[in-house]
Amino acid sequence: MLSVRPPRLRATLALGAAVAATALLLTGCVAGGADNGGDSGAMLTIPREDMGTFTQNFNPFSPNAAPMTQQSVYESMLIYNPADGSTVPWLAESWETSEDGLTQTYHLREGVKWSDGEPFTAQDVVTTFELQRKLFEGSFTYLAGVEAVDETTVAFTFTNVFSPSLFEIGQQIIVPHHIWADQADPEKFENKEPVGTGPFTEVSNFQAQSFDLLPNPEYWGEVKIPGIRMLAFAGNDGANLAAINGDVDWAPQYMPDIEKTYIGKDPEHRHYWFPPTGAEINWQLNTTLPEFSDPNVRKALSMALDREQIVEVGMSGYTIPADCTGLSGNYDEWRDASIADNCTWTERDIEEAGKLLDAAGYKAGADGTRVTPAGEPFAFDISVGSTSTDWLSVANIIAQNLEDIGVTATVDAPDWAAVVAGYETGEFETGIVWSDNAPTPWHYYRGLMSSETVKPVGEQTFVNYHRFSDPRADELLTQFSATADEGEQREIVNRLQALYNEVAPAVPLFPGPEWGAYTDIRFTGWPTEDNPYATLATRSPTTVLVLTSLEPVK
Repeated sequence: MLSVRPPRLRATLALGAAVAATALLLTGCVAGGADNGGDSGAMLTIPREDMGTFTQNFNPFSPNAAPMTQQSVYESMLIYNPADGSTVPWLAESWETSEDGLTQTYHLREGVKWSDGEPFTAQDVVTTFELQRKLFEGSFTYLAGVEAVDETTVAFTFTNVFSPSLFEIGQQIIVPHHIWADQADPEKFENKEPVGTGPFTEVSNFQAQSFDLLPNPEYWGEVKIPGIRMLAFAGNDGANLAAINGDVDWAPQYMPDIEKTYIGKDPEHRHYWFPPTGAEINWQLNTTLPEFSDPNVRKALSMALDREQIVEVGMSGYTIPADCTGLSGNYDEWRDASIADNCTWTERDIEEAGKLLDAAGYKAGADGTRVTPAGEPFAFDISVGSTSTDWLSVANIIAQNLEDIGVTATVDAPDWAAVVAGYETGEFETGIVWSDNAPTPWHYYRGLMSSETVKPVGEQTFVNYHRFSDPRADELLTQFSATADEGEQREIVNRLQALYNEVAPAVPLFPGPEWGAYTDIRFTGWPTEDNPYATLATRSPTTVLVLTSLEPVK
């Protein structure tokens, strides 16, 4: 699992106004562009649609880190690619787990240097995990110790067998010991001039709404493109305009009617690929509130939803409706068809939804409006960020669907900072929420049903915003992590799917597409459905695979 902290914002979040950045593009203040040449003609240009401004902070342990910190400046020991299910050796060339499952050893790539010329060693890995455990309470609790066996070998010992460890450890980005070991307050260190092993580490032309990253002079791999230029936008609209106008090469955000608005401008050179391997997108109901504590009420609300409409209208047909396993396309090989093919509460059924609400005491009055068992109107908010045009549309459709069962929902759409703050402290009613997305379903179901992830309302959390747990899930998750036998793991995941289907901890909506569009006018070598060596996401562990595969068109 990449990142030192679960993601706080997703691909189409936004924190402010897009006006200034868009104006720069329209008036030509950003020199050149993807289709126009000029001073920036050699740079791989990428919009960031959820940041109105950039801060020169390349601290990978900070939630405010600048874009590409964890994708081009720092690297991990291995990379899992959900597009084809492969695991790619990176800073580690190989690894093995002891027969008893209590030791995992990584053999690091030889000859790797940090961008300042210092050698990359096993001590850097040790320091990284010491920092991680110090900074983030509760992380890597299964680790008994991390030891540098020699310069290129690092061994992790576990307190108990923990099969998800390979990807949790392997995809953790690594920082240099000689920079970070002496930081008195590492979480607040802005790291303005970062030292990394990644392909692009040299910060140039840093401004509030754009900056460049130039190649690492000591990079161990091959880099063929001259650099990366990041552009700041506070919403999809501005970033989409930049893509449509040809001002960027890579557009990793939601675009409505992309065939017409983007591809149609230059079908020979413009392409997109949206595999459904992203995080499952859920409508989460705060289960600490009495009205959402009953699984039958959650199922009734789910049965009111027209997922076909949500997908076709709200998401422009870019994904598919969720089923009652709650699994995204990333976990297709784990999906239990006997459950997925016999779903009830993820299918629209107004009559059955009404029966469930009646039985739970949420009766409809003469005008059809439902009240709670306490006699109050059954009404609540749906929280979503104001500039996420796709999810805002989804929330409005949900509100309209709920009218058919006499329930009143109001879409509450402030900026994403306010929305996420409410999610994290549990001070919200319902909201459109992303989920954990990792190589196995263990992380996904843990984030939805484990008591380990439940925090009291008012206490900050970065997962399980809806604050639901079930002791049966705890037992199954423990069983999964204690075995490396694939057959046993699949049986356990089938039981987790059955439990999810029974208790409906959240209302699954659709698998999140991995947004990605590009023009090949200036760069070639992009991943595609036919060559899925990576996804087209710019905030993914596989992003570095794209950055090191692209080359200028000659």
